[in-house]
Amino acid sequence: MIVLCGIASEPPIVLIAEALQQLGLPYTMLHQRRFLDIPLDIEVDGAGVHGRLLENGRSVDCSGVTGVYTRLMDWRLLPELEGASEETVRHCALWHEVVGNWIEIAPGCVMNRMAATASNQSKPYQAQLISDAGFRVPETLVTNDPDLARAFLSRHGDVVYKSISSVRSIVRMLDDEAVDRLPLIRACPVQFQRYVRGVNIRVHAVDGELFATRVETDSVDYRYAHRYGGRTELTPWDLPEDLAQRCSTLAERLGLTLAGIDLALTDEGDAYCFEVNPSPAFNFYEEHTGQPIARSIARALARGRGTPSETSPGAR
Repeated sequence: MIVLCGIASEPPIVLIAEALQQLGLPYTMLHQRRFLDIPLDIEVDGAGVHGRLLENGRSVDCSGVTGVYTRLMDWRLLPELEGASEETVRHCALWHEVVGNWIEIAPGCVMNRMAATASNQSKPYQAQLISDAGFRVPETLVTNDPDLARAFLSRHGDVVYKSISSVRSIVRMLDDEAVDRLPLIRACPVQFQRYVRGVNIRVHAVDGELFATRVETDSVDYRYAHRYGGRTELTPWDLPEDLAQRCSTLAERLGLTLAGIDLALTDEGDAYCFEVNPSPAFNFYEEHTGQPIARSIARALARGRGTPSETSPGAR
């Protein structure tokens, strides 16, 4: 049995559910917006994890779960909690605590455990792990000092800025308009990086299998190119053997069974890695390239693999 955790209408979950159905693999959905309707009865003892999940009147034995895919949003932002009673809020918090703890200790293939995603909470920390795996990382400055940011811009010429945390942000050039707003960073540190010119490559690592996408764009952040009248073209790409090995090593060192690795290849042949997303919206790439990423995820979840890793991100 496979368990999908999150919101059933989320595109990545929809694609995985469709792949599971096509492969004839049984699964159940822990829909976090239905926390009041999905009872959990989970117990941990010396012999392992026991208990049952109840979904749509069907009882699922936790011991029979081979894989878990999780894409949970912050439960505090669920629309069901707007104007809800204190009892409902407490129930929601407890439900998500139980689900989260179970995901951490559930045997089998989990995409991904919170312990493995921790490096994404701090981009500067993750950058150190990326460098250790053999990738180049753009020169970076994290600061809330406008003068340091201006000096960094003067030194490197072309600079982009983005958030430090895992919260998604649009990558933008530090142009004249942005420079005029630099005094605002005194209230919140910002990450500045030397702009790397090259071809964008997104690599999805799925339990050892790699899917690479080449991205041709005229925008700094190709994810939002169409919003600003830009162009983005995605095509499947064959990873060179050495680059494929580095991607596999990076995902393994971070403890991620599923990862979205963002690269740039320069004209000189250098491979830069910007970050690793532990919960990638792979549907965008699959829909444009036809790469069977969801199908690969479904098969990995069905295979399962051992018990939770005892290593932390960055461990050797």
